[in-house]
Amino acid sequence: MNIWNNENLIKVLRENGVVVMPTDTLYGIVGKAENVSVVNRIYEARKRSPDKPCIILIGDMNELEKFSVILSEKQKEELKKYWPFDFAQDLRPEPTSIIFDCPDEPFSYLHRGTKTLAFRLPANQELRDLLKKTGPLLAPSANLEAKPPSETIAEAKKYFGNKVDIYIDGGTVKGKASKVIRLHKNGSVEVLR
Repeated sequence: MNIWNNENLIKVLRENGVVVMPTDTLYGIVGKAENVSVVNRIYEARKRSPDKPCIILIGDMNELEKFSVILSEKQKEELKKYWPFDFAQDLRPEPTSIIFDCPDEPFSYLHRGTKTLAFRLPANQELRDLLKKTGPLLAPSANLEAKPPSETIAEAKKYFGNKVDIYIDGGTVKGKASKVIRLHKNGSVEVLR
């Protein structure tokens, strides 16, 4: 069953709502990355430190351009190792979030002064289909700062109560946070998590 092909979920996200739902790793508290008030709502709900940026889920690599992330040729070459996915070679690709430079001031509400943004292109086609309908989604894990990630909707409700618009139940999700790498303009990679 495709939990992400849910008309109400798509509608709430398109209309700038905040949702708790499974991602490709853990339950996330998600909303439109291009909407400042949605991003601020997620930070407030999570009690997230205001100087820590969150990962943004994208449905397509071209969406990087919406955030003024212009890849160098060396970055494009290196990126092929992580996105898109060659399922013939790797049946269970490790979810990898990639940090790029984003010095542009209009995105300071996302990069929080770090002048970098982290993106993840999920391997799951159904989740990518949702992202193509909603646009890029800010997707920190569904927990309060420094608390364990929610594994069930019941746990998420204890954290957030009525601070989110809908909860999408995907059963028990015992994933782990994605790998995080920094991809520099010269193509060099730094593994951060």
